[in-house]
Amino acid sequence: MKIAIIGYGKMGKEIEQIAVSRGHSIVLKVDKDNQLNYIEELENADVAIEFSTPDSALSNIYNCFDANIPVVVGTTGWMDKFEEVKKSCSQRNQTLFYASNYSIGVNLFFKVNEYLAKLMNSYPEYNVEMEEIHHIHKLDAPSGTAISLANQLINELDAKQKWINSPAENKNELSIISKRIDEVPGTHTVIYNSSVDEISITHKAYNRKGFALGAVIAAEWIIGKKGVFGMPDLLSNSKF
Repeated sequence: MKIAIIGYGKMGKEIEQIAVSRGHSIVLKVDKDNQLNYIEELENADVAIEFSTPDSALSNIYNCFDANIPVVVGTTGWMDKFEEVKKSCSQRNQTLFYASNYSIGVNLFFKVNEYLAKLMNSYPEYNVEMEEIHHIHKLDAPSGTAISLANQLINELDAKQKWINSPAENKNELSIISKRIDEVPGTHTVIYNSSVDEISITHKAYNRKGFALGAVIAAEWIIGKKGVFGMPDLLSNSKF
């Protein structure tokens, strides 16, 4: 499989190593030096993997649509445009795979978070809050993974109606505290507190390999498909 990597930072380099180790070739690497003129070269690829910045993700996705190649997107911080992109993808018969986190472990963590929230909804004496920690280079806060976790909690817990990226002042608010520390790959914690005890679940990434591997697996899986997909689609149809 011929892969274009859009966003050749630390994640892009990790994706390259894993893709090559799985027998794929990298035909294009897009970074800040060639980000304005690469559409023609995209046509040489079978699929693109996009890990760039919130400001450039949208144009990168549309460039892939223009080049008629599927794109796997890992950039977060552009979800206000997601419905627009989904509509364009459908109208143009293109292919988009998006996940806020490509780690298999994180996606299992999503399942645990959803199940625990269903249980905890019957015990309103517990208040829930979240913390996410990432490296100092991460541009968006809260993280896309934290937002996904928060949306699950809001869907399952009657007491919470919205999330805020600061300490909560109202009972219907879900607090997400974002911290940026050194080179931390990503830690997410969901905490339930009562007057007598605490229940918490945490996912801690040790490095970027899990994210990169999931993105490459998604790129392998998406070939030949049309539409908008995510990790639930992949995990329900694949064994690793």
